Amino acid sequence: MSLKDVFIEELRDLYSAENQLVKALPKMAKATKTPALKSLFTAHLEETKAQVKRLKQAFQIIGKKPTGQHCNGMEGVIKEGKEAIESDEEGPTKDVELIGAGLRTEHYEIAGYTAAIAIAKALGEKEIAALLNETLKEEQNAGKNLLMESKPALKGASAEAGAGQEEEDDKPKDTKEAVSKTKSEKDEAEAAPSLDSPTTETPVKKSKKSKKK
Repeated sequence: MSLKDVFIEELRDLYSAENQLVKALPKMAKATKTPALKSLFTAHLEETKAQVKRLKQAFQIIGKKPTGQHCNGMEGVIKEGKEAIESDEEGPTKDVELIGAGLRTEHYEIAGYTAAIAIAKALGEKEIAALLNETLKEEQNAGKNLLMESKPALKGASAEAGAGQEEEDDKPKDTKEAVSKTKSEKDEAEAAPSLDSPTTETPVKKSKKSKKK
């Protein structure tokens, strides 16, 4: 596989990711009752639609179709976000969950666009790199806006907790949570041997500094 092939795969992955978000963002906006957060999700939906168009432009430049690859990574991130959308929590606590889901999508996209831009530059695709960089800036800005909105949400959620709300026990509420709990315990068990064993590191040779005369 050539670098150009890798680049096309990266772009198709991003194209799929953005199209999945076009479907997910309206649900996230609907799930919050906070006007400011609802506005953020709605505004980013419009940005995402523009980002899809930019990716189509990129494919026109290289003469390839944008479809052909499904982004499993974004599917997983959105699946986790769906849990926040369907959560029984309300008010600030619900917003904290939604913001967390939103930040995960932003960081996933930031990683993808950063990699794609680096490859575009290596291939000399300056026009495509510029298109991708425009989107990268939007994703970074969206992440910053979500972090800003998390401050009042966290403050509100903390106030609710301090008002005497009892913490729930660790027992799974349903089959879905039970399966998730079992998988989590399996993850812990499989990682344990590696955590307990020492990491073998290759010693780094220090370069000799020349003495000043």
